[in-house]
Amino acid sequence: MGKCKMPSDACAPEKVPVSGEARVTDETYVPGGLGVPLGGRVPGKPLTRGGFPARKEKRRFCLFLLGGFFVCLLTAAASLCLGTLRFSPLALVRMLAGDGERVARSILIYARLPRTLAALASGAALSVSGAVLQSVLDNKLASPGIIGVNAGAGLGVTLCLAAGTFSGFAVSCAAFSGSLITVLIIFLFSYRRNVSKTTVILGGVALNAVWNAIAESVTVLDTDAGMLSMDFRVGGFSAVSYPRLVPAAVLIFAALFVLFTLCNELDVTALGDETAMGLGLAVARYRMLFLALAALLSGAAVSFSGLLGFVGLLVPHFVRRFLGGRSARLLPACAVCGAGFVLLCDLVSRLLFLPYELPVGILMSVVGGPVFLWMLLHRKPESSVR
Repeated sequence: MGKCKMPSDACAPEKVPVSGEARVTDETYVPGGLGVPLGGRVPGKPLTRGGFPARKEKRRFCLFLLGGFFVCLLTAAASLCLGTLRFSPLALVRMLAGDGERVARSILIYARLPRTLAALASGAALSVSGAVLQSVLDNKLASPGIIGVNAGAGLGVTLCLAAGTFSGFAVSCAAFSGSLITVLIIFLFSYRRNVSKTTVILGGVALNAVWNAIAESVTVLDTDAGMLSMDFRVGGFSAVSYPRLVPAAVLIFAALFVLFTLCNELDVTALGDETAMGLGLAVARYRMLFLALAALLSGAAVSFSGLLGFVGLLVPHFVRRFLGGRSARLLPACAVCGAGFVLLCDLVSRLLFLPYELPVGILMSVVGGPVFLWMLLHRKPESSVR
């Protein structure tokens, strides 16, 4: 009598959550164990986006990434095989193994292979750089080509060539310096003045014009530098060589590795200064680190590919529509999709008017310009940066 015959758990008093306490389930994503779900999700609810639960989203991400790798592989094979001189897939394998005709193998190893690798590396770098800039500046229209980061890197390369320095490492450092200065100016302009997001873009466009004007002045005054930087200003991979590619590729892969290990911190930084500091994150330190890494990616890519526009804008926007904005999925997907996109554009520009070649930068501007206008017309009402 008086004893409860129900299970002991039922006799225990019901635990009522404290007001404001987040009940985190196993399927709720918490960045780095900081205790706050991202993206305004309701605590205690399964992570969903578009009706897909967390496990289906993970499967969707894996399929998306595998599909991107497959497209990159097919496009790379086509880039190596197709051209004025065409190879069969079997002949391609033999030449890569060291056999085959000497002239054909030289074309493959010293012309098409570095060009293919350069397109893959620059596409991945510019896409990830655009995604990072959009997260840190809280502006989905920010990209290296629009806010002047590429133009700053181009000015650095032009000054380096005018000074008579042609080594790959020196050119990469000059491009990184120019892009970093541009990023710092945009950052100070946007956060110190608390301007709207559209004003940040317009300020970047103005800075882009200033850097291009200075670079054009240098090329006019120094005709040798003008001849050397002619292809660079248009953007393309026809003059890529291993001495220019290898130092920049090392910097790109190092920056990508660091960013992939800091995805949680990038997500928390995107929540805003007050929220991030409340979670114990050193906001200023991480924001400067992310801006420096974005500048390094953009500068290293521009040092051998030239001024390629709209890659850092189109690819992150496309990936977000399928995978959302979580950095752990966004950044790897942007790297794969950006690499495939730039390589595909380069392949089309090579084959479209054979035996003539259209610079890939022109093709990207033709594709990216209308898409940028569409994004401007369909964006949400603007607000201040923070």
